[in-house]
Amino acid sequence: MIEYDDLPVLDNPILLCAFEGWNDAAESASGVINHLREIWNAELLLELDPEEYYDYQVNRPQMYVSDAGDRGIIWPGTKVFTARVPEIKRDVILVVGNEPSMKWPSFIREILGLAAELDANLILTLGALLSDNPHTRPVPVFASSSDPQLMSDLDLQKSTYEGPTGIVGVIAAACDQFGIPNVSLWASVPHYVGQSPCPKATLALVAKIEDLLDLPIPLGELTEDARAWEAGVNELAQEDEEIADYVAQLEEEQDTTELPEASGDAIAKEFERYLRRRES
Repeated sequence: MIEYDDLPVLDNPILLCAFEGWNDAAESASGVINHLREIWNAELLLELDPEEYYDYQVNRPQMYVSDAGDRGIIWPGTKVFTARVPEIKRDVILVVGNEPSMKWPSFIREILGLAAELDANLILTLGALLSDNPHTRPVPVFASSSDPQLMSDLDLQKSTYEGPTGIVGVIAAACDQFGIPNVSLWASVPHYVGQSPCPKATLALVAKIEDLLDLPIPLGELTEDARAWEAGVNELAQEDEEIADYVAQLEEEQDTTELPEASGDAIAKEFERYLRRRES
């Protein structure tokens, strides 16, 4: 395990992480971390050594031109930020970056080792996948844990998924192996609009974090961005009869299978979030 010097002493911290790439349909999960960084004024703590974990032919660096006309390079990597959340009087650790292309076991050891050194007592992994759900309905978010106490306290399910996984799945499995309390959140993004950022899915993940942590999270422009995204997809669907028919089919299937009490629960949770924000 890598040892870091001069790490801050944090107050009862929670670690949240998301990684661009396979785990991050429509940049929905990484969008959460970037939103939290902004609204909580998070400060950069450190960057993991990118040459240890990235194949630059797989995760290529990005070239940019500054306002002054100078060229620069943004290398793929993973950054760790910290922030104080006054509403809950505790700190958060925010980890975001590109999914590593090699040495995953070493990468996991470094992330969990850092979490241990910072005394993180809960790890939330965030992901997003493409799914057959209509863009006009609330974005489904599945929350799971293997920790019996968290499952009981937060009314979570245990994931039964088997198959290929990404780095957030491996982090969650490693947490289970070492007895680290953790929760996995996955948003389902409509597959027919999964190539561009989906603020509606980001908003759904933020709302789920609010519920789990009993924490009002400022939304900034996220709500308006989600409305604009849905309106834009509506316009595209209206211009393509085949897509419009497909969306209508998905809506009918979801409305048929959705339990009546589910909508009632959603309304109640939304009202609770409203009250938390008004009191904060």
